[in-house]
Amino acid sequence: MAYQVDITPAALEALEAVADRRTRRAIVRRIDAMGEEPKKLGKPLRGWLIGFLSLRTAGQRYRVIYKVDDEKKRILVYLVGIRKEGNRRDVYALAERLVKRGLI
Repeated sequence: MAYQVDITPAALEALEAVADRRTRRAIVRRIDAMGEEPKKLGKPLRGWLIGFLSLRTAGQRYRVIYKVDDEKKRILVYLVGIRKEGNRRDVYALAERLVKRGLI
């Protein structure tokens, strides 16, 4: 049975902010493909982001951070962003700040 994919408003806003339409379409296709085997596609995260998974997309630059609810057969996409290690706007740094504040 396929999983239902839901996207948070923050992730949808970040997705719409991607200027290049081809890149945006590649990200959307990758998110849609998660519906079949979400745990096999993503990499489990550690530290403050334990319980979340990360999926590489659009030429390995963008990341989709999500959680899987096996009971409800649901995937919830929390963030979409660029991986910029060491940068304040890095998608993982942003996700960690949101988790620490209890926003996700």
